[in-house]
Amino acid sequence: MGSPPHFYRFAGRWLPWLTGIFAIFLIVGLYGGLVMAPPDYQQGESYRIIFVHVPAAWMSMFIYMVMASCGIIVLVWRMKMAEIVLISSAPVGASFTFLALVTGSLWGKPMWGTYWVWDARLTSELILLFLYLGVLGLYGAIDDKRVAGRAVAILAIVGMVNIPIIHYSVDWWNSLHQTASLTKFEKPSMPPSMYVPILIMALAFKIYFVLALFQRVRAELLYRERNSRWVEELVQS
Repeated sequence: MGSPPHFYRFAGRWLPWLTGIFAIFLIVGLYGGLVMAPPDYQQGESYRIIFVHVPAAWMSMFIYMVMASCGIIVLVWRMKMAEIVLISSAPVGASFTFLALVTGSLWGKPMWGTYWVWDARLTSELILLFLYLGVLGLYGAIDDKRVAGRAVAILAIVGMVNIPIIHYSVDWWNSLHQTASLTKFEKPSMPPSMYVPILIMALAFKIYFVLALFQRVRAELLYRERNSRWVEELVQS
C-alpha cells in the first residue's frame, strides 16, 4: 500500500463498493434514529440530533489520531504515502469537527438555553478545529511538499495532547456537557433502540471517511506523480 500506483488502483476498485455500503448504513442509521427510536423521556424529540452529533464528535477525534499516527510514520520512516494520507485526512476531519460543533450548539440551545458556553468539552473541541485548520494552513504555506509533510506531521503529533482533554474533560472539570452514555457498555445509559442507531451512524461515518480519503489521496497522487511514467500510462490508457 506504500506504492502510489498500487494504492491508486486499489482505492479505485473499492470506491464504488464503499459508496454503496456507506449509503446503506447511512439510511439504516438515520431511519433507526429519526423514525424508529422512541422520544427521550426528558428531551423529547429534540434529542435526535445526537444521531449526527455524537458520531461526528467521535470521528473528529478518530481522524486526528489517524493523522498523528501518519505523522509518526512520516518522521520515522519518511513514507510519502503517509504524508499524503495525513494531509488528505485533514479536510475531512475538519468537516466532522465543524459538524460536531454546529449540531452541539443546536442541541445546546433547547437544553442549556444558549448556543455556546466556554465549557471544557466545547472549548477543547473548538481547539481541535483550529488544529485541523492549522495543519491545512501550514501545509499550504510551504512550497516544498516534503518539507511541508514533516512540518504538519510534527503539528499533528503535538496536537494529540488535546484528544484526551476532549475525552476526559467532562470528568476532570465541572461541565454542562453530559458524561459518557455509550461507552459504558456494562451498563449503558441508553436503551438499544437509541444506541444501536448511533453505532450504525458511527460506522457509516467511518466508511465515509475511508471513501473521502481514497478520493482525496487519488487526486493528490495524480498531482504529485504527474510526471511519473505510471500516470502517463494511465492518461494514455
